[in-house]
Amino acid sequence: MFDAVDSPYKVPFEGKFKLSKSPTVPPSDAAPNKQLKLDLMEKVDDLAELQRVLYAHDRFSLLLVFQAIDAAGKDSTIRKVLSGVDPAGCQVFSFKQPSSEDLQHDFLWRCTRCLPERGRIGVFNRSYYEEVLVVRVHPEYLKNQNLPGPVSLKKIWDQRFETIRDYEKHLARNGTVILKFWLNVSKEEQRQRFLSRLNEPEKHWKFAISDVRERGYWKEYMQAYQQALAETSRPWAPWYAIPADNKAYMRDCVADIVVKSLKSLNLSYPEVHEDDQARFDEMREQLEGEA
Repeated sequence: MFDAVDSPYKVPFEGKFKLSKSPTVPPSDAAPNKQLKLDLMEKVDDLAELQRVLYAHDRFSLLLVFQAIDAAGKDSTIRKVLSGVDPAGCQVFSFKQPSSEDLQHDFLWRCTRCLPERGRIGVFNRSYYEEVLVVRVHPEYLKNQNLPGPVSLKKIWDQRFETIRDYEKHLARNGTVILKFWLNVSKEEQRQRFLSRLNEPEKHWKFAISDVRERGYWKEYMQAYQQALAETSRPWAPWYAIPADNKAYMRDCVADIVVKSLKSLNLSYPEVHEDDQARFDEMREQLEGEA
């Protein structure tokens, strides 16, 4: 089963994660943005080749889960990091408010339907983690889920953490490599990005009035993220808390972890059977003889 690659931003597996110690800005010795963008281009090329081998190897799938507060940069990070990957080998799903059909099933159902098959990369822009984040901050949403019996707010979150841990371990045992990224943006940086959306007409489409309303629950969201990451970061499904105030640094960090994780699988193109190789030689001679 896959073991998480090392990173200064890997969330500990012992449940001791402290959000207050998780940086939102790059370290002082980080490369300048120009160099970070060049580094990202190299990693994008590496990822494109690794995806081709992943597909041919046909034993693993890769699931990238992105969670963050609004304006942290999930969309742009997904777009930049995966820009070189063959669209046929990658699928991206954005999970918004659950539909009436979704609510007629357990909270994992809508994401399970979108899991990547072997050889492909799947991306979840938000995910089943919304059920221990947004729903935890707004427990009134539970009323729409038609859960059996009385719901205990003291127990349901621990139960869902247990369900998620078991679910991810099952996926990992069956060949799904799970990498989870929390893009950790500061409250001040979020404010600046919201203002940018309001002050630049071409960005108005990105802004929603509900974004500012949810900002009022910042403390509650941070508490929810801290516990969710601590309870569900495991060697087979690690969380990485990536500083997100600097987008160039954030994207380079994500790409680096994805590339290193795929390289750790020792992927290879399948070998051709001896009988097939002999036939290949015949076909080569035939084709060369047509010249």
